[in-house]
Amino acid sequence: MLRCLKAEDSFVRNLLRYSAIVNHGLALSRLLGTRVTDSSGAVGGKVREVAMRPQEDPNRVSGLVIKTATGDRFLVPSMIQIGADAQVRASSPASEWPHAETLDDFFLLERDLLDQQIIDVHGRKVVRVNDVDLHPEPANGGVNIKISEVDVGLRGAVRRLLKGVAPAAAIEAVVRRLKPRVIPWEFVDLIETDPARRVKLRIEHERLSQLHPADIADIVEDLAPAEREAVFETLDEGVAAEALEEVDRDIQASIVESLDPERAADIVEEMDPDAAADLLDQLPEERSEEILEEMEPAEREEVSELLEHGEKTAAGRMTTEFLAAPEDATAGQAIELLRSFEGGVESVATIYLVDADGKLSGSVPLQRIVLNSPTKPLKELTAKPLVFVKENEKQNKVAELMDKYNLYTLPVVDNEQRLRGIITADDVITLLREQR
Repeated sequence: MLRCLKAEDSFVRNLLRYSAIVNHGLALSRLLGTRVTDSSGAVGGKVREVAMRPQEDPNRVSGLVIKTATGDRFLVPSMIQIGADAQVRASSPASEWPHAETLDDFFLLERDLLDQQIIDVHGRKVVRVNDVDLHPEPANGGVNIKISEVDVGLRGAVRRLLKGVAPAAAIEAVVRRLKPRVIPWEFVDLIETDPARRVKLRIEHERLSQLHPADIADIVEDLAPAEREAVFETLDEGVAAEALEEVDRDIQASIVESLDPERAADIVEEMDPDAAADLLDQLPEERSEEILEEMEPAEREEVSELLEHGEKTAAGRMTTEFLAAPEDATAGQAIELLRSFEGGVESVATIYLVDADGKLSGSVPLQRIVLNSPTKPLKELTAKPLVFVKENEKQNKVAELMDKYNLYTLPVVDNEQRLRGIITADDVITLLREQR
């Protein structure tokens, strides 16, 4: 009877301990190095790695790599149980544990995640991983292990520092008093600099792509050069272009130089023409020519034309994406023109009127168009005076005019007053920032 009570007490204690693991999670640092017993109760090895295949399941652990006297073995979750005090027990004899033939297709949590930089897309920053919280659950006679969050604070660092120095229970008692600083796994974007592994593991930056381009730029600027390249290799071209426009100019150039010409051209084509021209102007002439050669003819011609102008002139600051309508157009026709416009939002504040020779004759603010009847002639809605600059005007004059007349956009004309492009408020903000 006494033995029965003791056995029952032991079972309850183990159940409570396992419940604590399930409820609070199991730290990767605690699992690594843990002894693994086989079905007979004999120690067969130690946990060397925790492996997952993000290309198959981004959350679930695929198996444990066990270091044994006869080489590495691989135990899938259905073959193991994680008991009290994070003890690992296999359901078969050690002699039957499968060999770990190759780990090339796996993402290994200690090797590829601990002490590595990751992108916290929720906090919009780059952080370093101190530990990983795993969540084991009983399933089909074995255990299902999922990654729940990464630890980027003091708790993970202390746990790893004290491992082997103090008992596991004592370490857990200490770290539970520390304020956790964790990131849910669903808010993590991994950085893989090896192109072959990036493709094999299908590591992309879908979460990062959802952020504002300015936030992506801030994140990228905190990365090492190889990591920046890895991010821009996987971002959608449109997202990459918008983010690249927000990146510091020196870093801009280094990113583009690190990409192959075809990929760089795909991104540059998606940029505003003036921003693309400014970027290519920073690169060595040979590199700039390589990228231009890979661009589509229309985009190449547009950017090449802008490159001919001095950077500190009005033409050097302008974009060739603007809205222009004939002098006899109506407000309704202007709305249709607006709907089909594929340029940036910052370019639609004003629609410009041009005559049959392309000469600038008027400017119509968007507000006046939407507040009037569709049949209203645009020439009756023009703003006075008609403000513009010549192509070779100094950039300081541009800022002065836009400030004086509170303009969102400023037209740029040639010597015959033909409309060549516009300068947006964003361009002036960039100009003023560079002059600080």
